[in-house]
Amino acid sequence: MTEWLRMPTSRRSRKSSKASSSPNKRFDPAVLKRAGNIAAGYRLVLEPNDELGYIGSSVEIPTVFADGKTPDECVRATGEALTVAVATMLESGQRPPTSRAKRSTQVNIRLSPDEKFHLQDAAARLGFRGLSDFIRAVALDRSNVA
Repeated sequence: MTEWLRMPTSRRSRKSSKASSSPNKRFDPAVLKRAGNIAAGYRLVLEPNDELGYIGSSVEIPTVFADGKTPDECVRATGEALTVAVATMLESGQRPPTSRAKRSTQVNIRLSPDEKFHLQDAAARLGFRGLSDFIRAVALDRSNVA
């Protein structure tokens, strides 16, 4: 992990049991480990960028971004950014989204051939495994559930 995940804290903040609002505060190691495990299960989307190399985000938390000159650098940076985001959520009492929940309920929708074509194209361009993953992610994001 990068140094910014291990920034030193003052003596006073080490003694405090409450979470600090300081941006220089360390994450509790157990929280950081749990956040890393959760973030490791997220599906990443990498997009080429002329200036930065690649920009990465995840399906589960599409508002967290990172970049890297190579795909490997971008994956590593995006994983670190997601870990920090999830650790922040955990420490503030929020429940981060998970991608491991068993999906046992089916919903059927009807599309025109043109709608299906455009949605499949968008899903492929954005790095989704298939149309159902794309529709699920967009619908949950728009409904503020995920």
